[in-house]
Amino acid sequence: MPGASSRPASRGTADDSGLSTVEVVILAPVMILFILVLVAFGQLVDGRGALDGAARDAARAGSIQKNHALAMAEARKAAEANLADVCSGPVTVVQTSQGFEPDTIFTVEVSCQVRGLAMLGLDIPTRLSASFSSPLDPFRRSA
Repeated sequence: MPGASSRPASRGTADDSGLSTVEVVILAPVMILFILVLVAFGQLVDGRGALDGAARDAARAGSIQKNHALAMAEARKAAEANLADVCSGPVTVVQTSQGFEPDTIFTVEVSCQVRGLAMLGLDIPTRLSASFSSPLDPFRRSA
């Protein structure tokens, strides 16, 4: 046939070479950011669980002591030991119940600044707190 080329005619197919590279360059940072956000929220959930456990341990440690001053010192010590690797600042332990008399409840509130979203460079304050109550032990320590 006169005027026919030796190349077969392509029916609208464009050259797709390099398209997957562009997709990876665009999608990879988005996927990495998504994974980092998941890790950050996981740390918040882990921090909430750690605070709940620290409040429980602090209330129990305080409820078995003989006097109020020693009870608060032991409650702080227990909370700080539990939250050493969770909080990025000081741990606050406050008694929210009234008095320290036999047959009453010893309630503490534990709070601290949890790392959470700071790992992403977001300066969003994430101060969490938890409260727990424990009855004062009738057979408390004598010393």
